[in-house]
Amino acid sequence: MLLRFCLAPVLAAVAGCASLSDGSTPAARRELAPTGKLRLGVASAPARSALFVVKDTNGQPTGVTVDLGKELAHKLGVPVEFIVASNTGELVNATSSGALDVSFMPVDDERRTKVDFGPAYFVIESTYLVRPSLDIKSLADVDNSNIRVVGISDTATIRAAGRSLKNTTVAAAKSVEDAMELLRSGRADALALTRDSLPPLAARLPGSRILDSSFLQTGIAIAVPKNRPNALAYVTAFMEEAKASGLVRRALDDAGLKDFAVAPPSRGC
Repeated sequence: MLLRFCLAPVLAAVAGCASLSDGSTPAARRELAPTGKLRLGVASAPARSALFVVKDTNGQPTGVTVDLGKELAHKLGVPVEFIVASNTGELVNATSSGALDVSFMPVDDERRTKVDFGPAYFVIESTYLVRPSLDIKSLADVDNSNIRVVGISDTATIRAAGRSLKNTTVAAAKSVEDAMELLRSGRADALALTRDSLPPLAARLPGSRILDSSFLQTGIAIAVPKNRPNALAYVTAFMEEAKASGLVRRALDDAGLKDFAVAPPSRGC
């Protein structure tokens, strides 16, 4: 279910943002905020990561993608409405349909057919969190018919896990919290998720283990609906500037992710 959170309009002028587009800022604003506000999708989880947000004591989402979304709306000079999803598959569908104007998600080939991606701000790798008391030390150990694997529905990670596993299959959970409950209750043995998301989850499951190897590497990128060329050009320039200016670095630091590296500039930028 998508949950909506409205923030007050940002009144700053967009002067000085010409470098973020081909000079057609009004056209970019029309494509990025056709309703007059920026409808921005983020994904939630029990703990913050480079992708996932959590809710503060007032029920508002906080995290890296929220910080980036606020700055994007600021530069456009429009209000921002955050729509919180339980998984990134929901964000893909909402962005593809035009219910969202912008979202953040890991990139894969299937998603490229539904949305257009700007640059990545963080590079992820996906691996497994293994529940306590199991002698699973490698990806090969996971790929066993006796091992019950769970992932998050309609995500790049669950698709990659499914491609890599030959002897077992991946069950789909709607959210990270649902998947963790399967591990805690012993109804699943390994959770497929991005490595940066796993340490706080492992801390909540004493004795669990994060595997060293990974089965997927990709970027977390900004995405817009297809056939919005001005929107794509604007968010592309915005994200490259956000990496170069230190905005992404500050957002990661503020989320407690000081050891995580910002993605390098995209080719040609």
